Amino acid sequence: MMNHQNNSKEMSPFREHIKIIIFGTDSRAGKLFDLVLIITIVLSIITVLLDSVNEYSQIYGNIFKIAEWIFTIMFTLEYAMRIYCIRRPLSYMYSFFGIIDLLAVLPTYLSLFIPGTEVLVVIRVLRVMRVFRVLKLAQYMGEAALLVKALSASRRKIFIFLFSVMNIVIILGSVMYLVEGEASGFDSIPRSIYWAIVTLTTVGYGDISPITNLGQAIAAIIMVTGYSIIAVPTGIVTAELVFSDNIPGTQECIVCGMGDLKEDANFCRICGAKLPE
Repeated sequence: MMNHQNNSKEMSPFREHIKIIIFGTDSRAGKLFDLVLIITIVLSIITVLLDSVNEYSQIYGNIFKIAEWIFTIMFTLEYAMRIYCIRRPLSYMYSFFGIIDLLAVLPTYLSLFIPGTEVLVVIRVLRVMRVFRVLKLAQYMGEAALLVKALSASRRKIFIFLFSVMNIVIILGSVMYLVEGEASGFDSIPRSIYWAIVTLTTVGYGDISPITNLGQAIAAIIMVTGYSIIAVPTGIVTAELVFSDNIPGTQECIVCGMGDLKEDANFCRICGAKLPE
């Protein structure tokens, strides 16, 4: 009975061969597949970008549409094959790359019902991240996972910081509304808050500017404060990065995108795929 169950879980040689080509990077066929895939993704993005230019769209519009449907059908077949050739399809479908692969084909089909949504296919540019696997740069994916973990760990501190900044700009915007008034363009508190945000972030569009001495003094204080405030979230994330870097290393599954796998693990605990050495 147990042997029968084990055999039923084993994949056919055909599915195993497809899995090696699609998910593998050690074989020649796997590398060639990923390189062709990346080139196709880049070409599809260029097609969408050129189609948005009126001069090219008027002349080559039909060609761009045909090319986009060809790319979409190719990516749809690729997505279906990825689901077909792994033991646990849901682990791939709910992974980062699985969601991106799905979003890469949906806009074209949605354009049949909602015109204009085809431009969203530029999300395919995220699929180019697979080049890290092709070029054996898996450590860069680990560094990216470390950055995401640091951002996630510091989210509460960043939220408190942003909440404090929001309070500051509301107070300063209200003060500038009282000091300057409509004559200087501060005709409402929301518009004054907009000016405070632009000034605090040192953007300074110049569409609104104070003309009174007191208003200019307050603006100068806001500008100087902005330079010191910018460094705060950077320091928070940097501290979390240093802390996370001291934690024992982990690795990420190239099939389902599962992170936080043990450094000495040989297989993914979620989808069972072999991890790169």
